[in-house]
Amino acid sequence: MARHDAPHTPAAGVPAGMQARLRAAGIQPTLQRLAVADVLLARPQHMTADQVLGAAQHLLPGISRATVYAVLQLFTERGLLRELPVTGAATIYDSNTGPHHHLVDVETGDVLDLPAEALQVTGLAEALQGVRLDGVDVIVRVRGLARRQPAGRA
Repeated sequence: MARHDAPHTPAAGVPAGMQARLRAAGIQPTLQRLAVADVLLARPQHMTADQVLGAAQHLLPGISRATVYAVLQLFTERGLLRELPVTGAATIYDSNTGPHHHLVDVETGDVLDLPAEALQVTGLAEALQGVRLDGVDVIVRVRGLARRQPAGRA
């Protein structure tokens, strides 16, 4: 009789570290969650839910739209993703949760990270008397990102 107590790899090609990352965030690593994690969390990037769905379906053909949306919400609640409030566009999920800002091309919808130190926001101390600053997110809308060099693109 064959033994079946060897560890099972939940999704082919998903590093074991991804399972540990999900567990560290209090998330049980199911096949569906690992597929979404492999799509979004392997490197810093910006994707809409539909883009994540399409990529996740290549890894796990039976994954549904509802499941992807639920996983995106869970990952956002647990701090693995940030939702970008880009007006007039589908919600964009950002896998870089460290402090930074964004350039958004209003013509193409392309999004680039902008290092936090690249901008200075002044006047906050006066405006925030009596409240605690939790973070600053700046979205700079531009035209022509597609014509720029792809260096630094995330």
